[in-house]
Amino acid sequence: MGLFELFSKNKKEKLDKGLSKTRSTFISRLSKAMAGSSTVDTEVLDQLEEILISSDVGVGTTIKIIERIEARVARDKYLGTDELNRILKEEVTALLYENEAEDVPGPMGNNAEIPYVIMVVGVNGVGKTTTIGKLAHKFRLGGKKVVVGAADTFRAAAVDQLTIWTERAGVPMVSQGMGADPASVAYETLVYAREHASDLAIIDTAGRLHNKVNLMNELSKIRRVMQKVVPGAPHEVLLVLDGSTGQNAFEQARQFISVTEVNALAITKLDGTAKGGVVIGVSDQFSVPVKYIGVGEGIDDLQLFDREAFVEALFQV
Repeated sequence: MGLFELFSKNKKEKLDKGLSKTRSTFISRLSKAMAGSSTVDTEVLDQLEEILISSDVGVGTTIKIIERIEARVARDKYLGTDELNRILKEEVTALLYENEAEDVPGPMGNNAEIPYVIMVVGVNGVGKTTTIGKLAHKFRLGGKKVVVGAADTFRAAAVDQLTIWTERAGVPMVSQGMGADPASVAYETLVYAREHASDLAIIDTAGRLHNKVNLMNELSKIRRVMQKVVPGAPHEVLLVLDGSTGQNAFEQARQFISVTEVNALAITKLDGTAKGGVVIGVSDQFSVPVKYIGVGEGIDDLQLFDREAFVEALFQV
């Protein structure tokens, strides 16, 4: 079973439902902007720009989208407002493809390195623990042996929360308790993975340290120690962002990308917000692929990100 198939169960229905708040807000405002206009003119584009920015697409990405649509208006001479939604979907989809780095392969292929190591980073409260639990659940259902390392040892509830989720996912967890050395936990987790022929090791990390230097040093130490057991680890540094925080997600991405080698993103809590445009902006501005999106609280509500399906669900009338 491939990674895409593993995450595709009831995908469209859950995606449509999860993005309903963003979609209803966006489509409603777009309809009002186009009311009384028969062509895509400067006034319509100005209002579209405002709508995209307020949907947390971000200023830089919004400007790119508007410039692309302006170029099409200039080239085609006449574009009716009834065509704007289709054009918008086409340009956003193209932007997502053009501005992303090559996707991280993932642990599901036959040639995947064993164990495949994912280090999960992100601030407290973004859904990091639940994302780890959901990933572990998905991969176990896909026939993979998974172990989780509780290396967020700074927060009192972190280990307890991870215990609940790993039990729910049906996978083992390596822990040394609160206050332990995170790098030691990561090391022990990979030793366990080697000894038990685990396909996948997922390492939780602290959501917040005292400052950027401490964060960088801690993550670097964890990386160095893991490489003593599995050269090249971690294969994936997954940054988890809360989609409902809008522009704060951009700042979190900027901070973590500056201190560690993030090569994949998971954007959570899209079902509870009208700020789903953050997915477009973050993936464009940082050229790091969005790999997973969270569209609900259930253990099956984490999806592998599909650019075309996402844009279709976001802009469908």
